[in-house]
Amino acid sequence: MLAKLTSKNQLTLPKNIVSAVGPAEYFDVEAKNGAIVLTPVRIQRGDAVRAKLAELGLDASDIAAAVTWARGAK
Repeated sequence: MLAKLTSKNQLTLPKNIVSAVGPAEYFDVEAKNGAIVLTPVRIQRGDAVRAKLAELGLDASDIAAAVTWARGAK
């Protein structure tokens, strides 16, 4: 299936391709083995993240501890 690259480096994705992966406003873009790979990214809004943290019972100290652990600090 062809998609034309415009002079402004824009592509229109075919409707059936977009339907196959579901709606997405943002895509992660990478070059892999001479091909352009687009991966849909679902951006979560801050409210959704805060709601999930509350649902899990996590607070600011838990997040700080997780960041410290992830950074390898002792």
